[in-house]
Amino acid sequence: SCSAVTEMVAGALERSRADIALAVSGVAGPDGGTADKPVGTVYLAWAPRGGSTRVVRQHFDGDREAVRLATVAAALQGVLDVCADRG
Repeated sequence: SCSAVTEMVAGALERSRADIALAVSGVAGPDGGTADKPVGTVYLAWAPRGGSTRVVRQHFDGDREAVRLATVAAALQGVLDVCADRG
């Protein structure tokens, strides 16, 4: 959920010396989806140390592997975006 990934990035920054934290949670499938959170629903959060947390909810189509690969790609792109925003 949105609140889960927000807490996860905050905790990662509190417990590490990292400059950027990333968190992911979701339903990769093939089971576990609900009407509210169907399979393929993923929450991602990024937070730079001393900056604002960015959270997005995305939906990826495909089987479990496709959802996982799309999630990794989105997560890494988000890290690049945070780095670019910081200059």
